[in-house]
Amino acid sequence: MATFVDQVTLYASAGKGGDGCVSVKREKFKPLGGPDGGNGGRGGDITLVVDPNVTTLLDFHHSPHRKATSGRAGYGDRKDGPSGEDLTLSVPNGTVIYDVDGNQLADLVGNGTIFIAAQGGRGGLGNLALSSAKRRAPGFALLGEPGEDRTLVLELKSVADIALVGFPSAGKSSLIAAISAARPKIADYPFTTLIPNLGVVQAGGARFTVADVPGLIPGASQGKGLGLEFLRHVERCVALVHVLDCGTLETDRDPISDLEAIESELAQYGGLEDRPRMIALNKIDLPDGAAMAEMVADTLRDRGYEVYPVSAASREGLTELTYAMSRLIQKSRAEAAVQERTRIVLRPVAVDDSGFTVKANADESFTVAGAKIERWVRQTDFRNAEAIGYLADRMAQLGVERELFKKGAIAGSEVRVGVGEAAVVFDWEPTIEAGAELLGSARGEDARFDAPWRGYEKKHDQLNEDEIADQWEYKVADPHTPELIIEDPTEEDEGVQ
Repeated sequence: MATFVDQVTLYASAGKGGDGCVSVKREKFKPLGGPDGGNGGRGGDITLVVDPNVTTLLDFHHSPHRKATSGRAGYGDRKDGPSGEDLTLSVPNGTVIYDVDGNQLADLVGNGTIFIAAQGGRGGLGNLALSSAKRRAPGFALLGEPGEDRTLVLELKSVADIALVGFPSAGKSSLIAAISAARPKIADYPFTTLIPNLGVVQAGGARFTVADVPGLIPGASQGKGLGLEFLRHVERCVALVHVLDCGTLETDRDPISDLEAIESELAQYGGLEDRPRMIALNKIDLPDGAAMAEMVADTLRDRGYEVYPVSAASREGLTELTYAMSRLIQKSRAEAAVQERTRIVLRPVAVDDSGFTVKANADESFTVAGAKIERWVRQTDFRNAEAIGYLADRMAQLGVERELFKKGAIAGSEVRVGVGEAAVVFDWEPTIEAGAELLGSARGEDARFDAPWRGYEKKHDQLNEDEIADQWEYKVADPHTPELIIEDPTEEDEGVQ
């Protein structure tokens, strides 16, 4: 059974907003006292918060589907419905959140850090909130907005100052147990460590954390062994400490080749080139280990490494090693304090942003997209004609109809609001505001002024337009095709039709 999980998929479903209420105040001797329907309650959010008592994502491994409660519908007598309860989920410090496409959404570092994984839907307005001077008694209310359904990938990256890296059985777990209060499982066979272990180290006045990363082997960056699963836990560290086994019994291994193999894997994984390195030559309590450490120490120093011969078993050299780690941490923290500045990012909406887009499709249909419009559609009760009219008024005021007309839409054109399966499709019936009376003529022209009697005017210069209009009768043959038919009450000018 798994005891440590550092990557899971979370299916978060926020609560739906409650529907608005349609109600009319009724009192004795006053049966129609006006609208008094309340608003629906807000749906519950799903929130992730960093908890210092949580060290693994195991809970999400067993229960990946999480759902918040929905808001309740509004009531009459001006009473709003109760909101749904937010669902708060605890995650370990260092949890990184990605969407299904691999885009990073948040990096939760620091106890108490909060991220809204899925936002609850807004409650619908009741007919009381929808009433106005022009709409005194609305017979409809808005529906509650559905909550967000999101699929997120949670990945844990340990938050440690120092990472101990090395081959299996190099003594990393013994070393972290010797310098901190951590008590990892220790044995003399490969891959004893199956989970990263964190320990807090005190060196003088400095306190820092050390992570024992499960053993790396050649090919770990491509998924061989356990290394690939845990290389992510060294990404946040300030420095790397190579723990090299000087007392290994394997004839084909030595500290130099071990170091080169581990550095090759770190280079292939990427992103760790700028981390300072130091080397701990472990197991000098063994005669062969002490001899090997003395043999390779100068070679490693010539390559630019700080080298510390240590023994996790006898605790020899551990004080020098921990104080060297402390110096690196203090230097890094001092540089970070100088470079760190509070940044406020403002992303104002463009002055020419209408809040929606209209796209003409190849099949002569049109797609309208925009967060506000799509929310309006989701909140509309299409079983209520008055609610549909209210939606049409809002879209017309926003300029959607004018934009459809500019894109070439005509009466009966298929218009799709939104994208995907949640889109709503309807046949467009333009209003006068959108220029419905002009749809039978070319843009920039008006069929009302393109009448055949203008030719008659040219033949009768003695008459002005008003006099001609008084003598002729105009009939519209088809309301969608404004063709003007002129009937001559006299019999003169037979060519005018």
